[in-house]
Amino acid sequence: MDHKNITILKIGGSVITDKSANDGAAKMDEIKRIATEITGFEGKLIIVHGAGSFGHPQVKRFGLTGKFDHMGSIITHMSVRKLNTIVVENLNSAGVNALPVHPMGCVISEDTRIKDMFLGPIKEMLDNGFVPVLHGDMVMDTMYGSSVLSGDQIVPYLAIKMKADRIGIGSAEEGVLDDKGKVITSISTGNFNKLKEYLGESANTDVTGGMLGKVLELLKLSEQSNSTSYIFNASNAGNIRDFLKGKNIGTAISGT
Repeated sequence: MDHKNITILKIGGSVITDKSANDGAAKMDEIKRIATEITGFEGKLIIVHGAGSFGHPQVKRFGLTGKFDHMGSIITHMSVRKLNTIVVENLNSAGVNALPVHPMGCVISEDTRIKDMFLGPIKEMLDNGFVPVLHGDMVMDTMYGSSVLSGDQIVPYLAIKMKADRIGIGSAEEGVLDDKGKVITSISTGNFNKLKEYLGESANTDVTGGMLGKVLELLKLSEQSNSTSYIFNASNAGNIRDFLKGKNIGTAISGT
């Protein structure tokens, strides 16, 4: 079983949904375009997408951050599944052999952090030429009953467990921006404290910590592995294709 050369691509919820909508509104043209850009990638690929307006407004409505609610958990899970189905169907239409993996069925969290994840099916999918597609979801939580699991947390967990080489975070920003709106080309543990003040919260309803949350997760990842992550604008046509071709775009995040 060869798990070398695994690429993980995260597609932000703000790229594929209208995040300001009160309920799931998918950007169908963007999803189709992204699926086309992924077509033809030869290596082993895991895709993780955000929930956007299929998850964040529901979490807010039911107050699911730190509170257990049966109906809220079910409605939020069913909503993000709907978005996942749209993404997977479009990938398959474009010729990518994509399969859905719902975290609700394979993850247990403890105090909102992943405690355990059943990776067997994901490993088999990769070995057999499939592209597993995971997403932000509600998952069972030993402390709260259920809790929100962000795609931003799934990516580093998978990257460490699967020893991924390259991680791409396709957001709605050109990368991490400084106070003049310029892209910061690289962030490491060395310069993070100096740059921290530029990392604000996301403009729309984001229950997962915005850009600062993303960068912190990826820095932690780079300290625990030797992988480099790239935050880039997935809304720009061609950027996902360029990332998958091995180009360094956006902001590179690494340990040193």
